[in-house]
Amino acid sequence: MGFNLKTYVATKTDAAPLAVFRMLFGVMMLFSIIRFWAYGWIETLYINPKFHFTYYGFEFIKPLGVYTYGLFAICGFSALLVAIGLKYRLAIIVFFLSFTYIELMDKTTYLNHYYCISLLSFLMIFLPANSYFSVDNLIKKESFKFIPKWTIDSLKLLLGMVYFYAGLAKINSDWLFKAMPLKIWLPSKYDLPFIGEGIMQQEWFHYAMSWSGMLYDLSIPFLLLYKKTRWVAFATVVCFHVFTSVLFPIGMFPYIMIVSTLIFFSASFHHKIISILKNILKPFNRNFKIDLKDTFVFKKQNLVVSIITVFFVIQLVLPFRYMFYPSELFWTEEGYRFSWRVMLMEKMGMSTFKIANAKTGSSFYVDNKDFLTPFQEKQMSFQPDFILEYAHYLGDHFTSQGHENVQVFVESYVALNGRLSRPYIDSKVDLYKEKESFQHKTWILPFTDEIKGF
Repeated sequence: MGFNLKTYVATKTDAAPLAVFRMLFGVMMLFSIIRFWAYGWIETLYINPKFHFTYYGFEFIKPLGVYTYGLFAICGFSALLVAIGLKYRLAIIVFFLSFTYIELMDKTTYLNHYYCISLLSFLMIFLPANSYFSVDNLIKKESFKFIPKWTIDSLKLLLGMVYFYAGLAKINSDWLFKAMPLKIWLPSKYDLPFIGEGIMQQEWFHYAMSWSGMLYDLSIPFLLLYKKTRWVAFATVVCFHVFTSVLFPIGMFPYIMIVSTLIFFSASFHHKIISILKNILKPFNRNFKIDLKDTFVFKKQNLVVSIITVFFVIQLVLPFRYMFYPSELFWTEEGYRFSWRVMLMEKMGMSTFKIANAKTGSSFYVDNKDFLTPFQEKQMSFQPDFILEYAHYLGDHFTSQGHENVQVFVESYVALNGRLSRPYIDSKVDLYKEKESFQHKTWILPFTDEIKGF
């Protein structure tokens, strides 16, 4: 029997899993915002720096000074509204816009899980996540038992893509046959109780972690889909993410992925969660009369399905854009971001900038600490687009100070995954004349080794 799209779109399923996902997503996002604020990272990352690295095409998005706190407050409050399902549609739109604005304010803070949250929140704009067990139900005095099945399947697909693409990215010679960069990172965890000074130092363990990480990412979406392996798969998800959170400073991402994978469980499982919440909320029960209707119906379902289809086509194709560039991906990083390449590299760099007068030949060197925070300087030192943007910033800065015929050169050295440091940027190229674009950056020096893989 062939697949019938019209029949599939009309198929309905229980609304409880989407309601639980909405609540957990909102709670996790609210906690993430509070955590970010409490650690003082708003001031450290967005207010204190003199200069912020921007994304190509989004240069107009900047921190808002002291009002950046207000932006985080709006983001956190909208996450709360999403969790309880109050004014859900407006709340999730505000959350998506505010969170994505925060993500785009400074490229230095890029993490895959921030990108994942933006995608999830964008997708949730089009899902009826408030159709069941929400404050909106109390206000409208109606609730829906069923929703279109594709709404929940779309979340499963996005989460599955994150895992599967991360697994594909691990199929490379550095990760599998050199255990890099785990061979660098794991021995540094010598202070962990019981295993730090023993197992963490063993080469076989580095390879075991590399191969198991690849197999885990490739298989876990399918194991979660299959009922007989679901609980074992979820236990594996919990163990894997808790272990990685202990080993690496990746914030809330492991716990977000743990709670997100609950969407793969049956409706009866989610009804048990809702029953527990109802018992907790019993003291506040005022016998609200809610009309429980059968199925939520989209007003413009064909339009919504079309938008989501385009969304997924983009997500399926975008990670492979690196294939249009001629050089080694890990070296140039052209097409690296937004492709679910999670923790595959250990790069260290040193970039020294020289400001020269094109006519007189006089020059002087820049102390990066005068313009960048230590974290910004570290990220800039090995990423070509950072280096180019910083070169333009320096050129503009010294031109505004009265320097004439300004040229900006850089002496840059980078070490990748345990290899010896080698020249990275052509030191004879005036970066002040180079423009950012999606074209290959010819001023990046060739990679003299080879990394095979996806």
